[in-house]
Amino acid sequence: LQFVESGGGSVQPGGSLRLSCAASGFRLVYYVVGWFRQAPGKDREGVSCINANGDRTKYADSVKGRFTVSKDNAKNTAYLQMNDLKPEDTGIYYCAIGTGAVIQGMCLEMGAAVPAFVYEHWGQGSQVNVST
Repeated sequence: LQFVESGGGSVQPGGSLRLSCAASGFRLVYYVVGWFRQAPGKDREGVSCINANGDRTKYADSVKGRFTVSKDNAKNTAYLQMNDLKPEDTGIYYCAIGTGAVIQGMCLEMGAAVPAFVYEHWGQGSQVNVST
C-alpha cells in the first residue's frame, strides 16, 4: 500500500499550486481523503475532506472559496487545488485516508475538523511556501 504526495513548491501571494496524492496497492474509491497542514511552530490542522464517492466536500473556513479538493477514482489520485495563496497558507501539507461508515459520516458532519487520529494512512507531506 503506497500513498505518494507531490506538487508542493514556492509561490508568491495570490499564486496557485495543486497537490496530488497517488495511491497504489489499493483502490481510493473506498476511502475518504482528508488534507491537513502544519505551519512552523503550530499544531497540525485540518484543511478539507472529501467522501469516498468524491461528490461531497468540506473545507476549513480559512480556505473556503480558495481551495478545492477532488478525487479521480479512475486514476486512483486525490487532489488539492490551492488558489489565491496567502503567506499564512505556508506549511507542510499532508493527505490522509480512511475507510468505513464512521469516517464517512465524520467527514460529512465535521468536515475539516475530523481528528487526525481517525485517518488510517498518511502521505509523506509536501512543503508549500508562500512569500514575496
